Amino acid sequence: MPILKDKVALVTGAGAGIGRAIALAMAEAGATVAAADIDAAAAQRTVDQAASNTRRALAVQVDCGEVGQIDTMVARAVAELGRLDIIVNNAGVTRYSYIMDLTEADWDRIHRVNAKGVFFCLQRAAREMIPQGGGRIINIASIAGRGYPGTSNAAYAASKGAVIALTKTAAQQLARHNINVNAICPGVTRTELGARNAEMRATERGITVAQLQAEQEAGIPIGRANMPEDIAAMAVFLASPGARNITGQAYNVDGGLVPS
Repeated sequence: MPILKDKVALVTGAGAGIGRAIALAMAEAGATVAAADIDAAAAQRTVDQAASNTRRALAVQVDCGEVGQIDTMVARAVAELGRLDIIVNNAGVTRYSYIMDLTEADWDRIHRVNAKGVFFCLQRAAREMIPQGGGRIINIASIAGRGYPGTSNAAYAASKGAVIALTKTAAQQLARHNINVNAICPGVTRTELGARNAEMRATERGITVAQLQAEQEAGIPIGRANMPEDIAAMAVFLASPGARNITGQAYNVDGGLVPS
């Protein structure tokens, strides 16, 4: 039997990269999936792949920096899919920048989605999970929140540190409702967003993207970067019955790059 059979999962930032991989993996594991993204067409592409003759999927357009839109997203998922068992708070933004070049606008843009958005998605999902007797909340943080020196910028690192702290506090306060809250901290991961940052870094240093990626992988003890599917596998596990007693944790998926 698929390990997520009869579960409903909502994944934000599901139009590409890690979010897309998580949505597809959860669908493959038997969940009914709502794929949410600010890009409606991208969300729909994920849904088109996740859906099948026996499996329904729902595309939702949302800006996770807007609390009103978060409320509408969750309400629609519950209304159309019947309940909410799992939420994966993956939506996030960043840009490559030196600490002294960051502006107030950069800080506000990054924290609006990466910190505020994660909190209000978590809170809104919990409002559905409490009366139904429990659920799983999975926050996508980053090894940037643990001090990884290769982070895209300091504001991003701060936002992901906030996600790790939020995960621990939320787990403590929601445990009495049978809600598990955990975080995943990806390391170097080959995604569309990562590729854009890699291009900027490589250009700044006067090297090719391939050379930059080779340098990154040389510093990873296991010798390879993540693919989005590596993060998806951990998300499926944390949503599964096997993780029923795991809560308040932040797991690095980084090939041994950064100590926990």
